[in-house]
Amino acid sequence: METGTTEIAGAEPVWTGLPPGLLRMRRLLLVVWLGLLTIAVGLLTGLLVAPVWAAFALLPLALMAWGWHMLGRNWRSWRYAERADELLISRGVLWREETVVPYGRMQLVEVTSGPVERHFGLASVQLHTAAAATDACIPGLDPAEAERLRDRLTELGEARSAGL
Repeated sequence: METGTTEIAGAEPVWTGLPPGLLRMRRLLLVVWLGLLTIAVGLLTGLLVAPVWAAFALLPLALMAWGWHMLGRNWRSWRYAERADELLISRGVLWREETVVPYGRMQLVEVTSGPVERHFGLASVQLHTAAAATDACIPGLDPAEAERLRDRLTELGEARSAGL
């Protein structure tokens, strides 16, 4: 039985979270970019102004600590569920957003993976509908899961739109 594909009428959908590889990738990017910024600020202010001004390098470090925590909260907020007639995507920490994409409205389902995502073994599923407002994306999936989801959504989309 596939995850999230069965549900009892009136019951809560079976939610699937994102894999931890996405969180690792985003945190690594955060550390790399803010680490470089910390070094640059520390060196430039220490050498060009005065050594005491190198303390401004603590600001990117504080931002890194805050970003580390917020990335974890954001990653935990993402989830999706396959229901009988639609795909649900839920995300957001402060402002919760739930997108409902009916299978019959899907026009294109694509799997994308940039160079950084490929390095971490991740892929995203992008859903396109007739109404641009209901386009949706599920980031950071394992490539096999992304392809399975694409194939399933395409199959269900073709079956549901046959009557239109």
